[in-house]
Amino acid sequence: MSLLASIPSPSSGALELGPLTIHMYGLMLLAGIAAAIWLTGHRYVARGGDWDLIFRLAVWGVSAGIVGARAYHVVTSWSEVSDPKWKGVFKVWEGGLGVWGGIGLGVIVGAIVARRAGASVRELMDIAAPGLLLAQGIGRLGNWWNQELFGKPTDLPWGLEIDPINRPAAYVDSATFHPTFLYELVYAVLAVGVLLWLDRRVRFRPPALFALYVAVYCAFRFFMELLRVDPAHEWGPLRLNGWVSLVGFAVSTAFFLWWQLLRGRRSGGDGERRPAMAIPKGRVRPRG
Repeated sequence: MSLLASIPSPSSGALELGPLTIHMYGLMLLAGIAAAIWLTGHRYVARGGDWDLIFRLAVWGVSAGIVGARAYHVVTSWSEVSDPKWKGVFKVWEGGLGVWGGIGLGVIVGAIVARRAGASVRELMDIAAPGLLLAQGIGRLGNWWNQELFGKPTDLPWGLEIDPINRPAAYVDSATFHPTFLYELVYAVLAVGVLLWLDRRVRFRPPALFALYVAVYCAFRFFMELLRVDPAHEWGPLRLNGWVSLVGFAVSTAFFLWWQLLRGRRSGGDGERRPAMAIPKGRVRPRG
């Protein structure tokens, strides 16, 4: 069957500008981070907060998130770390950031910074949730530049062209593959719109919106793990990240239902958010 069209892949994951080399994977990561900061900051300011805390959270949370994401990948995919290993673990621009480790450690460190500032950690988690999902979608463009983490072969018009050197041995004769980076980008943008719409219509009990974000992402990630053909640890019928997605979806959904619905009824039923978390400059709200 002849292809009607296809999506080309960049011939290189880096741009050479004279003596300067720009690794596009890292640039896409920075673009996603910038988008998350912008969206989170505007949501926070709209509720009475100020940009200062968002910038502090970004510095510490993003730094911790990158460390956590890289650590997760190194631990779960040691064979994919380039040689020599002691040097390869630091080559983030080659790809290899596990979203689970990034979100996990980033949220923990961000929560510490927020609590020390006297802000509500739960409310900040809800405010940041749409931005985090947006960052994940934009960051996936880095996989396109590196020709990695694509799906199974396909002859669909939007099939992604992959160079022979980057194809798995089992699919070396296949020319186009499912563009999972594009699927995640489109899904993330749509899901962000849904989360923002729901946040306007529903009185969430923080951090219920964050739990919903985790559930929404895990559901999609499970589907993506069924498509992907890159090397991965497998436990029974599923890849490792497939199992993680199932567990994440189950836990976050159960928490959302309990926290937003069941506990909300016992505590009054409206699940109403408190007003803005504004903290006057130079003053720290008691932690209680």
